[in-house]
Amino acid sequence: MAERRMFAKSIVLSDAFLDMPMSARCLYFTLGMLADDDGFIGSPKSIMRQCGASQDDMSILLQKRYVLAFESGVIVIKHWRMNNYLQNDRHKSTTYLEELDTLTIDNKGAYTEADKLCIQNVYTGKDSIGKESKGKDSKKFTPPSLEDVKAYASERGNKVDPVKFFDYYTAGQWKDVKGNPVKNWKQKLITWESKEQKPETNKKIHNYNERDNYKEWESVLLGESDTRV
Repeated sequence: MAERRMFAKSIVLSDAFLDMPMSARCLYFTLGMLADDDGFIGSPKSIMRQCGASQDDMSILLQKRYVLAFESGVIVIKHWRMNNYLQNDRHKSTTYLEELDTLTIDNKGAYTEADKLCIQNVYTGKDSIGKESKGKDSKKFTPPSLEDVKAYASERGNKVDPVKFFDYYTAGQWKDVKGNPVKNWKQKLITWESKEQKPETNKKIHNYNERDNYKEWESVLLGESDTRV
C-alpha cells in the first residue's frame, strides 16, 4: 500500500466540505490516509475510535456522500480516484472485490453505485440519501468494441490480454458465470486484472485456448465456480 496520499482541492476546499464540522473533516482525512490503494476501508469503526470521531461524524460523511457504505461494513471514499492516482506498478488492488464490483465510475471520476441504488447505511440503520429506483432512467449496457477494451487496458497499464477478455465475454453474451448481464465492463476488467496478477491463477489459465466452455474457464479464473468476476 502506498505511503503517500493526496486530496483534491476541488473536494476539500469546496463550500460543501468546509460546511461540515471540523471533526467530520478530520475523520475524512484520516480515512483517506488509511484507505487501501482503491479507497476502501475494512474497519472504519476502529479508525473512528483512533481519531476520536463520533457516530455523527460518520453519518455526516455518509449523508453528504463523501463515503459510501456496504452491508459488509466496508466503506469506500467516493472521490478516491479524483484525489489519488497510482501507476500500475505501485498499485495494490483492493481485496474487497465484491464491493468494488457494485461500483462504477461517473464522468467526473468518482465512485458511484453501478445500479444507481444506494447501499444500506449500516451505521444509522437507514437508507442512504439519494436512493433511486431502477426504471426508465437506467442506462442500457452497450458492449464495448475490442478497440475500447484495448484502449482501457492500455490506460491502466496492466498485463491483461484484451483479446482474451473480449472473446471470453463475447462468447458468453456479456453475462457472468451466474448468467447475470454485465453492467460495467470496465469494472469487470479491473477484477480480471486483479485475478490474473495471482501466480497460482496464471498457472491454471495458460491453456485457455484448449477450453471449449467459457463458463468452465471462468470458474478456473475465479478459483471457485460460484464467485462472480
